[in-house]
Amino acid sequence: MLTAESIFLRAQRPDLRVGLGVGRDIDKAREASLDAEDRGFAEVILYNDARALAEDLLNGKIHAAVRGDLDSNRAMGVVRKSFQVTKVMRAAFMHPQGGRMFLLAPVGIDEGWDVDEKVELARLSARLMRRLDIEPEIGIMSGGRSSDRGRKIEIDRTIDAAERATELARKEGLRARDVQILIEEAARDCDVIIAPDGISGNLIFRSLHFLGGAKALGAPVLNIDRVYIDTSRAKSSYSDSVALASALADTVLWH
Repeated sequence: MLTAESIFLRAQRPDLRVGLGVGRDIDKAREASLDAEDRGFAEVILYNDARALAEDLLNGKIHAAVRGDLDSNRAMGVVRKSFQVTKVMRAAFMHPQGGRMFLLAPVGIDEGWDVDEKVELARLSARLMRRLDIEPEIGIMSGGRSSDRGRKIEIDRTIDAAERATELARKEGLRARDVQILIEEAARDCDVIIAPDGISGNLIFRSLHFLGGAKALGAPVLNIDRVYIDTSRAKSSYSDSVALASALADTVLWH
């Protein structure tokens, strides 16, 4: 089972270079840098420019990147341009109190709104989890139980989309199942959870992390060939996000 501790063990690579974005809170960035280096996660290089962070990642000057508290729109815009993708697709590592860690997607409000994107998120999330030696169980959510069909057009749309996305994901060989609206069962049984859309995914993330005390290590960008960890500026420290970046970069570079 994946845990924060198992990721920290994988992140014991002080020879790796991880870039950390610095916005207004330079003290938090420095503290995270010192903590990550003391714990042997990586050598941390601070960046106050989103473009330089993305370009150094693209050019191999650093092994992985963490957004830190750089402006999200600016940072993700630079990632799109540098890596030539039309949309950034992310999934967040969540560890609820008393529960198991899972990967939640989509967490960007404009992501995961159609069947094709749900399947793509499932495919890319499975690829990411395999880097951590996990063949994931994937739960694809909808806005209601199957028996709720007919109560509202919008609910029907999410039910139909989840069923179709599950069917297509299974045809690709993914271990996917339709978990309907039952997030409590998905969180108990699944390694990857695909929310009905980006807004609900973002709300799940915020509810778990900011209200429920779940650990949120960071949200890797799934659809680029480098490790870039998106983060919330509300995090108290980015040290665990540096660890996640190092753990994933380690698998890319050395395996």
